[in-house]
Amino acid sequence: MSSLPVIAITMGDPASIGPEIALKALKDKKIYEICRPLIAGDAGVFEKVITELGLDVKVNRIEKPADARFAFGTIDVVDLKNVDTSKLEYGKIDAMCGEASFRSVEKVIQLALAGEVDATVTGPINKKSINEAGHHFAGHTEIYAHYTNTKKYAMLLVEDHINVIHVSTHVSLRQACDLVKKDRILEVIELLRKGLTSLGKTNLKIGVAGLNPHAGDSGLFGTEDDQEILPAVEEARSRGYDVEGPVPPDTMFAKAATGLMAG
Repeated sequence: MSSLPVIAITMGDPASIGPEIALKALKDKKIYEICRPLIAGDAGVFEKVITELGLDVKVNRIEKPADARFAFGTIDVVDLKNVDTSKLEYGKIDAMCGEASFRSVEKVIQLALAGEVDATVTGPINKKSINEAGHHFAGHTEIYAHYTNTKKYAMLLVEDHINVIHVSTHVSLRQACDLVKKDRILEVIELLRKGLTSLGKTNLKIGVAGLNPHAGDSGLFGTEDDQEILPAVEEARSRGYDVEGPVPPDTMFAKAATGLMAG
């Protein structure tokens, strides 16, 4: 088992479903056959959820991954001791919970950068609660970029046949339209190729979604597709990439679902 990767899981928002999801996932013995999992968060929250749900597991409070047992039936929790469970209200936006969930993410990033864990998995957070706690990030992507000092980044969603990367992430629709620029699209195409290649994927067929209905229909429904997206696609092709676009999103996702393009 010592050869299995150590995976650090964040608690997520303690007022939400993150702790429950983590606990129930680690009740599956198959997880321990492929990795050595541990959780970063408040151990008291997990003990509370275990009691309330009557789960047949127990918590092992630890200070660092080296103290973990990685034994099925025992949940190793790097205890951050930052939730007053007597004040915990499920389903509520709360700065205490935002602070706790943020520190959980911060902790797993620190552990990964220090080489104490091999990978991280994040539980669901409440962005409003995190901002109420004074941490002004739009989501996980931006938190990871900040703490890893990453300047060029994007969110990549990976599935067997469909892989989707975003030009913009957590911004308003108005802002998202304004961010559709040639240079950013090219940057994201490069990030997509690098990311999928690192995951062992080959023969990449990349589709770039249009912004407007029918990808603008030659300027009839907007000019961004012709003025920003198409030039980026043409530049990517000149670099030798197999790229198609702008493609109306409904058409593109149908193609991606049948394996005709990467995303």
